[in-house]
Amino acid sequence: MNTSQDSASLAGEAYLVLRERILRGELQIGKVISRRKLAGELGMSLLPVSEALMRLEFEGLLESRPRAGTRVRTPTKEDVRGHYVVREALEVEAAKLFAEKATPQEHAEMQRLAARVDALSTQTDGNRFLYLSLHEKLHRRIAECTRCQPLCDAIEKNHVLASTWLCTPKPASAGPSRGHQNLIDVLIKGDPRAAAEAMREHVAHALKNTLQRLEPYFQMGQTNGKTYARSPKRSGQPEAEPDSARDSRTANAAKNGN
Repeated sequence: MNTSQDSASLAGEAYLVLRERILRGELQIGKVISRRKLAGELGMSLLPVSEALMRLEFEGLLESRPRAGTRVRTPTKEDVRGHYVVREALEVEAAKLFAEKATPQEHAEMQRLAARVDALSTQTDGNRFLYLSLHEKLHRRIAECTRCQPLCDAIEKNHVLASTWLCTPKPASAGPSRGHQNLIDVLIKGDPRAAAEAMREHVAHALKNTLQRLEPYFQMGQTNGKTYARSPKRSGQPEAEPDSARDSRTANAAKNGN
């Protein structure tokens, strides 16, 4: 295997590790990512790590700014609303096709899955990653039952970005939820119009919850502007320098012979 193939393989490994950490909530919204630290943890050079970060930035999970470095992307309210406009368009269509094409066996499967998702949704101290995985699976299975692969692919991509938002702390629940079970109850009746309306209401409710969940991050973004907030530094200790600033300083020193 040549050098370029080795780099591509390592970049793929770094991408998968970092992506899973983000989706599990181990790296939360706004968390600054250090290329050097990550490369050290994974036992690889900066090149494959940088390639992995670029890929995740292209997918919308990370963002970078000059002299500030890279962090888990902090969405704006406009980002979230725009995301849900796309989600509604995709999933309303999926709901209509599901009502027309899903089999009785698929109906039963979806009812069982919806019950599990609702049960986990109220557990604030439960396995959040398990909930997110099952939630994503439920919406993916609705799409798969349409027998339309491009629609499945679009919905899956849409849900990846939202998963990072759902990893944030959840507000206290008012009680048992049947949101997904109620949705599936309508979809399995076979009425495309009713299915479309039920999904539209479901997505609108999800948007409301997501905006509430992310409000602290919206306020943080307004306060910090284009800078990246870091953990408060301890008294007498300097704040960590971004990788980009450190690399630039090192390069200038070398150029000047320092």
